[in-house]
Amino acid sequence: MNDEYDPLLDTDTEFAVPRPILMPRVPDERMPEITNRFLFVDVAAQRAKQLRRGALPRLERLRPNPETGERPDVKSRLERVAMDEVGEGLVVYELPEDRSSEETS
Repeated sequence: MNDEYDPLLDTDTEFAVPRPILMPRVPDERMPEITNRFLFVDVAAQRAKQLRRGALPRLERLRPNPETGERPDVKSRLERVAMDEVGEGLVVYELPEDRSSEETS
């Protein structure tokens, strides 16, 4: 590699393409309330794992600004954010099919 200036490698040029502002995917219809506490914990734990890995929060107060892309500071723990999202029906989940009825037939 030589020390000469290469404009193609310069990222501060006016030709840099702006990155699109990503918004979290929110389901069209809210999921029904989870009444089983074990299912609630499982769904919230999976969502907290997604948030820790960089997923955008789906709560309205924590969404990035669509014009600037600036993300508000999350003051609560990500586990609490995940539980709030599940409680508001913003996390889509699927239950496995009941195989016990198929085996008895």
